[in-house]
Amino acid sequence: MEKEIKKDIEELAEDSVNFYEEFNKDAADKDETAAENPEAPEAVEEAAGSIVETVETAVEEAPHEEPAPAPEPAESMEDYKEELEKSFRQIHVGDVLEGTVIDVDETGVLMDLEYYAPGRIPVEEMSADPHFDIMDAVRIGDRYQATVKKRDDGRGNIILSKKDADVELSWDKLRRMQEEKTVITGKITETVRGGAILYVEGIRGFIPASKLALTYVEDPETYLHKIVDVQVADVDEEGRRLVLSAKELLIAKAIEEKNKRIERLAVGHIVEGTVENIKEYGAFVNIGDGISGLLHISQISNQKIKHPGAVLREGDKVKVMITKVQDGKVSLSMKAVQDLMAKELQEEEENEYHDGGEAVTSLGDLLKGFKFN
Repeated sequence: MEKEIKKDIEELAEDSVNFYEEFNKDAADKDETAAENPEAPEAVEEAAGSIVETVETAVEEAPHEEPAPAPEPAESMEDYKEELEKSFRQIHVGDVLEGTVIDVDETGVLMDLEYYAPGRIPVEEMSADPHFDIMDAVRIGDRYQATVKKRDDGRGNIILSKKDADVELSWDKLRRMQEEKTVITGKITETVRGGAILYVEGIRGFIPASKLALTYVEDPETYLHKIVDVQVADVDEEGRRLVLSAKELLIAKAIEEKNKRIERLAVGHIVEGTVENIKEYGAFVNIGDGISGLLHISQISNQKIKHPGAVLREGDKVKVMITKVQDGKVSLSMKAVQDLMAKELQEEEENEYHDGGEAVTSLGDLLKGFKFN
């Protein structure tokens, strides 16, 4: 449209020039006419200029046409090669397929397999765990691997089993968990004689009563439905046997907590403890809060003794001083307490002081009744 308007302007301009030239020629031949109307050439020129200006204004105000968009490249079969290959691939009973959950209800799960037919996992094929809750465990968008059990159920669905795929795929994963000491959190769904049952990756795992806690659990039923942390203790694919243990994790946790308590102990403090074990090199004294310290034979008495048993018996109450705390170990001394008590008694004898007429209770008084040698 713009090109056509410009062409019209050029033609009008050319006509105006021709008209002006013809007018001048006639004016030269007819001087009288020119004399009578001297403004005629200017009028013609003004009229031509007005025409040009009007046309140019029209061009400026005319709507500009947007250039037509470039045509999109034509699609080819190559663009759909991957999808076509997936749709034409052969599926056989026993194949393990992976898909995405697109629907779930109480009867089972519908899967998108990127195939012309969807896959369906009946609820009984989802897990070997008898307490499995499909509505609680499965969400739309979850991805699962499942084994083909039937290519067509008569309704256009491929019947799958996640339970069978778990058995086929899980043993390698369980071995990796054992090697990497993976911490597994799960619920105990069943108790049996001598232990408890917890499912891992769809495989039935056994936790012996000796591995349920720090000490042997006499009644495993008290752990039913409890959430516990376990590790894989043994994997036997051939015998279809999986053994789990919570004990090692509990030991590690107890040690960590004990070390934190030990770090809070202050060297130089005097505490009361109970002799719990006697060895040739000394005695172990329980000072409370699950902490025991070593009372070395050299720190039992100011007198030389051949064996700790000459002075101490298991169950004796003793006052000890904390002399060292390092690397989770506590060193104790009865000798240091005796020395401190002797020093205070000596100072009392030298000073024989009283405070306001009332005798001050000394360390010696506090330690009366406790065995030192």
